[in-house]
Amino acid sequence: MQIRNIAIIAHVDHGKTTLVDQMLRQAGVFRANERLTERVMDSNPLERERGITILSKNTAVRWDDTKINIVDTPGHADFGGEVERILRMVDGFLLLVDAAEGPMPQTRFVASKALALGLKPIVLVNKIDRQDAEPLRVHDEVLQLFLDLEATQEQFNCPFLYTSSRAGTATADLRTPGTDLKPLFQTILDTIPPPVADPAGPFQMLVSTLDYSSYLGRIAIGRIERGRVRVGETVALLPLGAPGPVGDGPYEQARVVKLFSFDGLERVEVQEASAGDIVALAGMVGVEIGKTVTAPDYLERLAGIAVEEPTISVDVKVNDSPFAGREGKFVTGRQVRERLFRELEKNVALRVEETDDPQTFTVSGRGELHLGILMETMRREGFEFQVSRPRIIPREGPNGERLEPYEELMIDCPEGYLGVIMEKLGPRRAELLDMKNPGVGTVRMRFKIPARGLLGYRSEFLTDTRGTGVMHHRFFDYGPWAGPLQGRSRGVMVADREGVAVGFALFNLQERGTMFVKPGDAVYEGMVVGENVRTGDMDVNPAKEKKLTNMRTTASDEMIILEPPRQVTLELALEYIEDDELIEVTPSSIRLRKRALGATERRKLARNARSAEES
Repeated sequence: MQIRNIAIIAHVDHGKTTLVDQMLRQAGVFRANERLTERVMDSNPLERERGITILSKNTAVRWDDTKINIVDTPGHADFGGEVERILRMVDGFLLLVDAAEGPMPQTRFVASKALALGLKPIVLVNKIDRQDAEPLRVHDEVLQLFLDLEATQEQFNCPFLYTSSRAGTATADLRTPGTDLKPLFQTILDTIPPPVADPAGPFQMLVSTLDYSSYLGRIAIGRIERGRVRVGETVALLPLGAPGPVGDGPYEQARVVKLFSFDGLERVEVQEASAGDIVALAGMVGVEIGKTVTAPDYLERLAGIAVEEPTISVDVKVNDSPFAGREGKFVTGRQVRERLFRELEKNVALRVEETDDPQTFTVSGRGELHLGILMETMRREGFEFQVSRPRIIPREGPNGERLEPYEELMIDCPEGYLGVIMEKLGPRRAELLDMKNPGVGTVRMRFKIPARGLLGYRSEFLTDTRGTGVMHHRFFDYGPWAGPLQGRSRGVMVADREGVAVGFALFNLQERGTMFVKPGDAVYEGMVVGENVRTGDMDVNPAKEKKLTNMRTTASDEMIILEPPRQVTLELALEYIEDDELIEVTPSSIRLRKRALGATERRKLARNARSAEES
């Protein structure tokens, strides 16, 4: 059987997963009368809730006598590590571009990685059924992008198709509307080369991704580069290192317990697989992403997987608040440490380091969303912990100068909000690279901004644009230190005692700012219960009850009207907190708190900090 290995890459929300769903349907994976919920590839509960792809997934369809292995990838820049590691498994890629938005920051990022590996592209101008679609303009913008990324002549002359993921149609000519995805399947067979592999040589495979089964343990997924593998055979698992023959160094020997191939959405158990196919192997204990599995009598290591370094880090520490251990199942430092290091096995863009404090761990990732998804997954598993404010990871330049990461920020917003965005980005040291006005009432701006300047900006941006603006960013490069940046402009309300929030107290406090708690919520000393309208923090008592006398009764409280509190999500909390604050994350609550819970202790620390600055 012929084999084709392709990846689908694009910017977030340009229609990759919907297109894969339609390919599965039209290739006969589902029966014609079978009801199919949309986005069948997004199997993770977090992916379904947020409507984004977080993890790369393998599937396969059969078209005529050819098996097409498809890898669906995330579109968000924070999960770029997922894209970088799976590109080694494929020989070509479908580059999806929105027919109205055109190439976006993540499109440039993933396309540059794929073109540098010499993969064959097929460009799909998607969503041509949008009212504001301009497929011909987007066609030219993609060609310009390929020029900027120094694509080869063969890559530059790739085929273009015009598709609608939702309708499941594709056409090579806009004058003849498509009726199904047959042109896409045919283009894949004609354009993407079969894998260049030697089925007769000794077995060799690079581990590109991992899965886990409680019955089988770790499962290694990758493309067989050479030879064949059979169930029951002995294989060698080589440690990470430089490519080429391995000498007398130690390596692990294991037996292939189970062998799986991909067919539709299922993993099918097979007895044998040959070069070029993407398979899953079970039976190796110490398997990690980037390691090479070979025949034991021919120890040759493949080049490992290179992933860009993380740019943002947080401290994850054991929960030590007065409410510690009430809601979580896993609360000790040992349990948190084991879970974080277990995540490293699958999440190649993540870094975890131990600190001088055995209860605190430094976790580094690609962005706030990357770290936020890990924390959300942990809290759903029953973990309880605290998180510090995100901070950037600086570097040292060739001459000893201090460098910091910069992001490319792209903003689409109505023309009327142009002034307020410029006003807010100025103090954050943003530099305008270019601005386009297509003439439909929306302006597109591209900025270069320090990663520090983006911390906490998303919620401000949505407020400033009344929810009508769209912003995307990706890592740009390391540049000179931009100097001090303005932090949060407002203070917070801090509870001064433990108790339960009551409506009488919150009614009086809501005139001073925005509340984060509602009546009935438990609070403790040092917990942040609201945002102050002024600068500076304010100690408050949200548990203060109305004193009752024979002249004052509870009946008058029935007329109290409380504003709904601001919902504190993990993403909002990571953007919001300052250096002297922490996020308390439990399975059922997300609370903000001060590092120093006592008011006297906080004043003493502030006084010491001021005297240190003056000296």
